[in-house]
Amino acid sequence: MKIDELYALLRRRGYLWPSAEIYGGTQGLYDYGPLGAELKRRIEEAWRAWFVGLSEDYYWIDPADIVPEAVVRASGHLENFTDPEVTCGKCHRSFRADTMLESARPEGVDGLTPVQIAELLTASHARCPNCGSTELSVPRPFNMMFALTLGTGDGERAYLLPETAQSSYLAFARMWEVGRKALPLGIAVIGKAYRNEIAPRQLLFRMRAFTQAELQIFFDPASFAVPIVTVASLELPMVRAGPRIAGEERAVLTRVSDLVSAGGLPEFYAYHLAHTYRFYREVLGVPADRIRLWEKSEEERAFYNKIQFDVEVRLDSLGGFKEVGAVHYRGDYDLTRHSAGSGKDLSIAKPDGSGRLVPHVLELTFGVDRALWALADVGITLEGERTLWRLPSPLAPSTVAVFPLIRKLHTEFARHLATTLTQEGIRVDLDIAGTIGKRYARADEVGTPFCVTVDGTTVDPASPDHGTVTVRDRDSKEQRRVRPEELLPTLRAAQLPARPPPAEHPVPAGSPAE
Repeated sequence: MKIDELYALLRRRGYLWPSAEIYGGTQGLYDYGPLGAELKRRIEEAWRAWFVGLSEDYYWIDPADIVPEAVVRASGHLENFTDPEVTCGKCHRSFRADTMLESARPEGVDGLTPVQIAELLTASHARCPNCGSTELSVPRPFNMMFALTLGTGDGERAYLLPETAQSSYLAFARMWEVGRKALPLGIAVIGKAYRNEIAPRQLLFRMRAFTQAELQIFFDPASFAVPIVTVASLELPMVRAGPRIAGEERAVLTRVSDLVSAGGLPEFYAYHLAHTYRFYREVLGVPADRIRLWEKSEEERAFYNKIQFDVEVRLDSLGGFKEVGAVHYRGDYDLTRHSAGSGKDLSIAKPDGSGRLVPHVLELTFGVDRALWALADVGITLEGERTLWRLPSPLAPSTVAVFPLIRKLHTEFARHLATTLTQEGIRVDLDIAGTIGKRYARADEVGTPFCVTVDGTTVDPASPDHGTVTVRDRDSKEQRRVRPEELLPTLRAAQLPARPPPAEHPVPAGSPAE
């Protein structure tokens, strides 16, 4: 489905729309409607259950969205949080240089100088996306943070958070004190990040205010033990930096055990990369042939990252593979910088008494809005005249839609059933408007897994099936009659959040996990 068609469907069904829509909308800002807000919340809950559930040493916090200038100065954002801005000499519009080079250089332009980026623009015959002119300026760095002033008068300079990760680094010292004073320590945040994008585009993929879900794991690299055996034989679709730069971009299925033994990845990194992949496959339901793990080379990745793999999903609406998440091994950069910036020693004593350690950080980062768009792109299909969204059941805004077949005759029973199911914790949509066919079509479009129809048999005391209702499965369209109380186990099971069980794979002989 094309991007405009997909957006039109989501907008029509009330999933999302432009912010300040009655004033013409605001570029890069979107509001979520009732269905979109519920789906987004379900994604966040699923992410939290999966990743915070990986260890009893991982916790969730809810920090503020504003930080003083000293924080972003210490973190390097004042100096380095920039995108290369190019201005057209003819129409004077500004654009991101890396976006203009997306086809010619899909790995991005990180690590390149402005002159090198300008040379790439010239070599690729880049033109202004607005007017087609080739009169493009040499790229210059544009800082994307939103600044504000706290208090009256000159006040105190502050910034909206450009990423939620900084909240975890700021919280480390307090979490160490209120916790068990032991590593590893995981701090998870789901919250807003704010970036003044030069030219927001591709809807939820380039926003000025968006939601991130991030887990920062603080650890000692010499002693971070993980149950690698549980994922040792899981195969991951890897695009390694070396072969890719040599011209081979095909994803190669590689066992986790081989990534550790011969692939040069630490066990702790391979373990969390495997569970990140499993989240997209098993929780979000991304097909195996539409996901890959793309390694950034030393020149491409952020300067503080020792290892970086981006999670990419092929999105037909956006023309190919797009980044939806990443796993970063950041070393001790973050706590070292904040120690220097704050004057507070963020090192900890080693358990064996041999000295002190500045904990390293493994970052698991996810775009919640991007995940929502990916669910729509991957899950919405056209089957003849039927539009069907195969949303994973635990994520669906409504688990079941309840329909009275005839409004005047069957609504009372349908309302009572909907109320009873809601009291049992089931997410219910009571729909009484339109023909039964149109109501089925609406439920299919928004991804509701089950539909229940109340009809004449349901309310006829003389019928042997009195009190039963018809249940329709979204994906198969199979229908059967059941008693309302028989619905509950199925509907409860459909709402259960996924958690990371041990991978059902035998450990390969000779693997480092043995």
